[in-house]
Amino acid sequence: MGSEKNINLRKATPSDIPTLLIIERSVAGKNTYSPMLETDEWEEEFQKSDVYLIEHDGVVVGNISYKKKGENNVYISGLAIAPRFQGLGIAKEAMIQILEKLKDITDITRIDLVTHPDNVIALKLYQSLGFIIESRKENFYGDGEPRLVLALQK
Repeated sequence: MGSEKNINLRKATPSDIPTLLIIERSVAGKNTYSPMLETDEWEEEFQKSDVYLIEHDGVVVGNISYKKKGENNVYISGLAIAPRFQGLGIAKEAMIQILEKLKDITDITRIDLVTHPDNVIALKLYQSLGFIIESRKENFYGDGEPRLVLALQK
């Protein structure tokens, strides 16, 4: 899977934190995304999440991460694509690959994520994959911005 877009997900390690910081900084500044901009944030993320680098034609262009949240629930905790690689279908292919990985975990019945209500492109992507808007949470990350909670039932 992914060969049509030459997308590969590579399990990240803490040694990839400098690369992750570059990606996150490239998408910072938009109120529709809350990037992780500090090394210690990523060190904590590696303790609780599976983090993947998204490679396109061998070049790291983004990252995606998820974590178990209870017995049957997985939370997609992050998805970022460097601006010059956005609009190429890379995020969708990465999501498809992650969802395929999660299908193999038999006890997972729910996958959820959050996105900013103004992030129309992300909303369209998630809804095209079967995610449904469940609720709106004000000030979700403590940044004064609302987020929508979307869920996919397996």
